[in-house]
Amino acid sequence: MTPYLQRHPDGSRPCSRPFTALALSTLLALGLGSASALAQTTTSTAAEGPVVELDEFVVSGSFKDSMEQALAVKRANVQMVDAIVAEDIGKFPDNNVIEALQRVTGVQVTNRGGGEVSTVSIRGLNDITTTINGRNIFTASGRSVALADIPASLLRQVDVFKTRSSDLIESGIAGVIDIRTHRPFDFDGPKMGLAVRGIYQDKNDEIDPNISALFSNTWKLDSGGKFGALVNVSYAETDYRDQSVTAGAMVPFVTENPPAGWVPYERIFPTNGRVSENPIWQAGLEAGLPFTAGSTLQFNGQPVEYYLSRDAIFASDFTGHRERPAVNVSLQFSPDERSKYTFEAFYNGYRNESFNSLLFSFADWWGALGDNPEANTVVYPGTNIIKSRENIGFPYGFMSGDLRTGQTDSYLYAFTGEWAITDKFNLTADLSFQDTEFSEDFFAMRTDRVHRWLSVDFNSGGGFPAFSFGDDAATADVDESDLTNPALWNIAQLYDNAIYRKGDAASLTLDGDYEVGNDFLRALKFGVRYDNRGASEGERTQDAPGLGQNMANYPELVHINSGFFDGRSDVPTSWAVADGYYIRANADEVRNLYKSTVAPDLAVGDQLIMRETFNVDETTIAAYLSADFATYIGDRRLDGQIGLRYVDVETDMNFTDLNTSAQSSDSASTDDILPSLVVRYALTDNLRLRASYGETLRRPNFVQLNPNINYVEDVTNIGYGTATGGNPNLAPTTSKNYDLALEWYFQEASAIYATLFKREIDGLVVNFRKRVTFENYDYILSAPDNASNGELTGFELGFVYFPEDLPGLLDGFGVQASYTSLDSEQNIPITDSAGNVIGEDTTPFFAVSDSSYSVVLAYERPKFSARLSYVWREDFLNNYEAALFANPLGVYRKPETSMDLQLSYRATDKLTLTLDATNLTDEAFQSYYEYPDTHNFGSSIYSTTIAVGARYSF
Repeated sequence: MTPYLQRHPDGSRPCSRPFTALALSTLLALGLGSASALAQTTTSTAAEGPVVELDEFVVSGSFKDSMEQALAVKRANVQMVDAIVAEDIGKFPDNNVIEALQRVTGVQVTNRGGGEVSTVSIRGLNDITTTINGRNIFTASGRSVALADIPASLLRQVDVFKTRSSDLIESGIAGVIDIRTHRPFDFDGPKMGLAVRGIYQDKNDEIDPNISALFSNTWKLDSGGKFGALVNVSYAETDYRDQSVTAGAMVPFVTENPPAGWVPYERIFPTNGRVSENPIWQAGLEAGLPFTAGSTLQFNGQPVEYYLSRDAIFASDFTGHRERPAVNVSLQFSPDERSKYTFEAFYNGYRNESFNSLLFSFADWWGALGDNPEANTVVYPGTNIIKSRENIGFPYGFMSGDLRTGQTDSYLYAFTGEWAITDKFNLTADLSFQDTEFSEDFFAMRTDRVHRWLSVDFNSGGGFPAFSFGDDAATADVDESDLTNPALWNIAQLYDNAIYRKGDAASLTLDGDYEVGNDFLRALKFGVRYDNRGASEGERTQDAPGLGQNMANYPELVHINSGFFDGRSDVPTSWAVADGYYIRANADEVRNLYKSTVAPDLAVGDQLIMRETFNVDETTIAAYLSADFATYIGDRRLDGQIGLRYVDVETDMNFTDLNTSAQSSDSASTDDILPSLVVRYALTDNLRLRASYGETLRRPNFVQLNPNINYVEDVTNIGYGTATGGNPNLAPTTSKNYDLALEWYFQEASAIYATLFKREIDGLVVNFRKRVTFENYDYILSAPDNASNGELTGFELGFVYFPEDLPGLLDGFGVQASYTSLDSEQNIPITDSAGNVIGEDTTPFFAVSDSSYSVVLAYERPKFSARLSYVWREDFLNNYEAALFANPLGVYRKPETSMDLQLSYRATDKLTLTLDATNLTDEAFQSYYEYPDTHNFGSSIYSTTIAVGARYSF
């Protein structure tokens, strides 16, 4: 837990906007002048009579029509697939791909800060391979893409593959999300669409633009062929404000009757100078220390009772401004009916500037106890946990004004050729290039002081903390409780860091399919894929100790927020911090200020140097073969697909230790054979049974391979710092996947389906922890290893129903609903402070809710439509706390929910007016340490959004 790095909400509107509409128009002009293309998604279907040709399916614009097409995708594909389909050009009501996916069966979303949803999982797992038109995409040096960066307005269709055929890319245990964009041959002739929305965020009181446009046309050529061109652009801005209050980690204190040499209510560190070097207690325990009343710790062999309480209390007011431009350019040429060429370019960008106004105070020095300390302390009945404490004397606190700016630019270029060599043999070749880079800098200034006193209720009700600071009666001319008075604060540390992450890839695929046409073996499919990935990262870090000068001497540095936390709890509503926008805009001036006083070695201006930490080159060669088969059992059809995929990966790695400048290199190689089998049986014309087995893998992230250690000094006076490092010997995590599904398509645009599934996962990567010493300072080092195995089982239910022939105004009602139940467990090794394994715990998987569901109620008339959607997921283990606290270790999220509304009115055949709203119930999102009633942790509130828009198309 490093408080100055906490990224919850604050602030004021950013003063700079690095990406403008002019830049977007310039980019569009460049995109039109370049050439590139994306391959068509390969969909594996076993021959079963007439099959819907999905690429030519055009919907009329209703929610019912989009559901009908989504069910057609599910029914036609031999794999287990769920889909979402745009009802019309730009008609997705969501802002990005993740928001559009949250109503898909088996999909869970979380992390709703910053004015959007940012994390998605399939059946509880977030290791997802993302493709765009069948082509793997990623962001910077990572293996996955930042899905939130892809605007929903560019989507034609999204397919969620929950099982895997051999022709799909092998990575991603959770599944594959294939994003399909518009192409000119999707339309018969000219097509134009324009969508404009103004989105209001209530917590930040701002209205943001969201604009998209599509221009497409096809021309028939004199030679008998045709040519098409399409441009699809999107630009969105978001001004957000997230606000949170957090109770710190739970650690032990002596009671009002301490052992000799201790002060009442003094904090007990794991190793304390008053006793031997043997730890009094061990941090990082999965379940934490016992919290029943009368629990004891050993002090030099003697049992001593203790209390558990929090080490700190803090609040974050986090504001920001984000921009996302995107462009898709597609050119298609078909000289005849037997060949087609597609040339495309896809760009998506990200610009973000966020300001975190952080208020932090320790609550663990209780030396000034007052006359009756016991009367000022409230303990949860039957426990040794302190719920509240009045008049904590002279606790140390700090403010931090943090400005973080980030930028991503990702480009994908591709050329695809498709040929019908004979009536039975088709061949597709695809060549693509990808280049993506992310850069970020972090500039933060602390101010600090010792408060006169602090009163805090760590759980004032519903998991919300409450706290306040007191005035010193002896200083009548100063009110020490006034957190907005800069004269009470001293200028403390400066943090000035930056990183870059780069990635690139060149890929070549060749796919063929041959229609065999005998009574059992219907088709053979085969292909090869060559992919060369590059990834690198670099950083610079320069921190400076405090100036020791009063903040009032530098009024230009001061920023004061207001209206914090909407009255949800009794907490400060305003405080003074260093203005992140000012210090970042005047970075050299601030660096010189520190350099001229206490940090003469701090770099200034052009002396700021980014140093590469690692560079990885990875080559993957894959080949696959699959066979579609079909037969009849009686008069009922049984069909399916069997396949094998071979994968060979060679990885070369170069590392630089920034602490010593030493360079090292390593290499690794691995190969796998991954089988897959899907069988379908038509129990009736509309009822089918489907079974699947497949094997998938997850390769370690490149950053996990870096063996160099990053040391972070103690920032909360715990007594030791934290350190992280990688492991170049990490092996892929592998999974054996079993699925059994029953699907009933009982009428038009209506179906019920259920799936049982199981994932047996070997070689999960978990962190080993041990104590290390670097430059005479102690750190707890965490490094990854393939030290865990796990299993995930569950079932999911889906239901889509549009009743037919309802009378009168009832005609037009429909419902879409889904439910997912999950059960997971993995073994986690327990280590002592030296890193030795001393036991094993069994925990659920991270980010897996035992149950989740979504319901969409739809009502459609010829000119009017409405949709009310509700999504809910049960609480889940989100992450592990830093090992230096970790009492208990696991941080859980409370149940999360959201209610959204979409309304539209068709004013004319070409013009539709819209009204959308999200988070209608103004939810609070909360977390806790394993025991929700007594171990509450963070509470966050996010904006309710209201969007008014219009769509025009012809």
